[in-house]
Amino acid sequence: MAEMSKGVTAGKLASNVQKKITRAQEKVLQKLGKADETKDVQFEEGVINFNKQLVEGSKLQKDLKAYLAAVKAMHESSKRLHECLADMYEPDWYGKDEMDSIAEDTDLLWTDFHQKLVDHALISMDTYLAQFPDIKARIAKRDRKLVDFDSARHHFASLQKGKKKDEVKIAKPVSLLEKAAPGWAQGILSAHHVAQTNLSRNQAEDELGRAQKVFEEINEDLQEELPSLWNSRVGFYVNTFQSVAGLEEKFHREMGKLSQNLNDVMTKLEDQNQPGQEGTNNTLSPRGSGPPIPKSPSKLKPGPPVPPPPKVTPSKDVKQENIIDFFDDALVPEINVTSPSQCDSSGGGNLLDMDLDTLPAVSPGGVVSSPSSQAMSCNTWEASGTTNGSSDEAEMPPGFLYKVKVMHDYGATDGDELDLKAGDVVLVMSYENPEDQDDGWLMGVKEAHWLKKKDLKVKGVFPENFTQRL
Repeated sequence: MAEMSKGVTAGKLASNVQKKITRAQEKVLQKLGKADETKDVQFEEGVINFNKQLVEGSKLQKDLKAYLAAVKAMHESSKRLHECLADMYEPDWYGKDEMDSIAEDTDLLWTDFHQKLVDHALISMDTYLAQFPDIKARIAKRDRKLVDFDSARHHFASLQKGKKKDEVKIAKPVSLLEKAAPGWAQGILSAHHVAQTNLSRNQAEDELGRAQKVFEEINEDLQEELPSLWNSRVGFYVNTFQSVAGLEEKFHREMGKLSQNLNDVMTKLEDQNQPGQEGTNNTLSPRGSGPPIPKSPSKLKPGPPVPPPPKVTPSKDVKQENIIDFFDDALVPEINVTSPSQCDSSGGGNLLDMDLDTLPAVSPGGVVSSPSSQAMSCNTWEASGTTNGSSDEAEMPPGFLYKVKVMHDYGATDGDELDLKAGDVVLVMSYENPEDQDDGWLMGVKEAHWLKKKDLKVKGVFPENFTQRL
C-alpha cells in the first residue's frame, strides 16, 4: 500500500509538472503570435469589475475598522473625562448623584454604540468580503484551464494537419523494409503505423474534449456569478451606510440628552455658588457692611450687567430743627433754607416776602452779620462756583462726560482695564468708536492721574456698576 501510494503521488507530481511545462510553452507561443488565444471580452470586463470591487471593499473594510477604533478611543476618553469630574466633584455639591448617573449612562451608551456598529456593519462587511477569495481562485483556475484547452486544441489541429506528412514519414521505412522483408510483412508494417497515427489522433481528440468540458463548466459558473456580484455592491453599500447613519443618529440623540442633563446640573451648581445664595459652599462674602460686590461684566454672560449697589446720596434739604433759631417765633416766619446755588440776588425769591435788611444775621459761631454781608456771600459763592466750573472744564480731558466715584475695589483682568480702589474718582470719557463700547462698561481715566500727568496713556475701561455718578 505504501509503495502504491508513493507511486500514485509520484505519478501525480509528474503529471502536474508536465501540465505546467505545457502551459508555459503555450503561453510563450501565444505571446509570440504563433498560436491563437481564446478571448472572451465580456468575461474580461467582468474580471476587471471584480478586481475593482475587491479593492473598494477592502478599503471600506479598512476605513470602517479605523472608524470603530476611533469610536473606542472616544469612549475611553469620555470615560476618563467623567471619572476626572467625579473625582473632583465634592459629595456635598448639588447634583452629585445625578452627575454620577449621567457618567454611568454615558459609558453604557458608548459601549452599546460600539457593539452595534460591530454587529450591523463590521460583521456584514467581513461576510461580504469573504466570498471574494473563492471567486478569485476560481478565476485563476479558469485561466489555467483555458490554456489547457487552447493547448489541446492546437495539438489536435497539428495532428490533423500533419496526417499526410506522417504518412510520408511512415512510407520511407516501408520502402527500406521491402528489400529485407517479404511481401506479406510489408502490409502488416504499414497497418501498424496507420493504427499508431490514428491512436495518437484519437487521444488528442479525447484530451481536447476533456479540456473543453472542464473549462466550460468553470466558465459558465463565473459568467453568472461575476455580474451578480458586481450588482450586489449597491445594496450592500446602502445597507452598510444606512446602519451606520441610523446608529449614529440614535447615539447622538441620546448623548445630546445626557449632555443637556449634565449642563443643567452644572448650571444649577453655578447658580447656587453665586454671591447672596444661602446654604451653599464657596459663597462670596462682601467686605464689611453694605451690598455684596457685583461681578465684573467681563465675567458675566452677554446681557445687562449686574445692577449696581444702592446709591446713598445726602439730601439737599436741611432739616429745619438743625437750623439755629436766631429769631423769636413772633418776629421771624418759617424760612425754607436752600443750598447756595439757589440764591437769587435779584429778588430774594427763595426767602419769603419780607425785608431782611432790618434784621441782624447770626453766624453759627454767634457772630452777628448784616443782611448785606449775607447777600455778598451768596454773590461771592456764585461767582466762585462759575469760575471753578470754567477752570475744571478747561482742565478736563478730551471727550470728558462726567465724574464717577468708585464704590468697591476692582482688580483689572485685562490690559485695557483700570485697576480701581474704593474712593477713587474717575473722569468718564466718550469712546472714540461708539461701537467698541460693551454694555456695562465705561471708558475713563483716574482724576488723580489726570491732574498730575495730564496724559491719557493709562486710560482704560471699568465696570459701571462698581461706581456711583457724582
